Amino acid sequence: QSGHVILSDFATTGDGLIAALQVLAVLVRSGRKASEACRVFAPLPQLLRNVRYSGVSPLVLPDIQSAIALASERLAATGRVLIRASGTEPLIRVMAEGEDFALIQEIVEGLCVTIARAA
Repeated sequence: QSGHVILSDFATTGDGLIAALQVLAVLVRSGRKASEACRVFAPLPQLLRNVRYSGVSPLVLPDIQSAIALASERLAATGRVLIRASGTEPLIRVMAEGEDFALIQEIVEGLCVTIARAA
């Protein structure tokens, strides 16, 4: 739903113009329409929540790291968990995506409660 495409042959950060040009190059070489070429991407249910903290990021705490590892294991076969500190605000971004939305909700809400207690 959001993110960056990093094409390391051309740049070290996400660059929308480079990504767009590379997509266009693939379309020209393949002779396919974008609607055909992009069918290979099946979006999965995703949930993103923010947890505000003060002081040191709670992500350094062993209990939080263990909770994140357990959540990642639970989704390993059918999805993924991404937990990171915001680069601009004192927030922890808690995101999970996968095939089973009920499981995703359970994991995200559980992580948010755990992180909020530590924050």
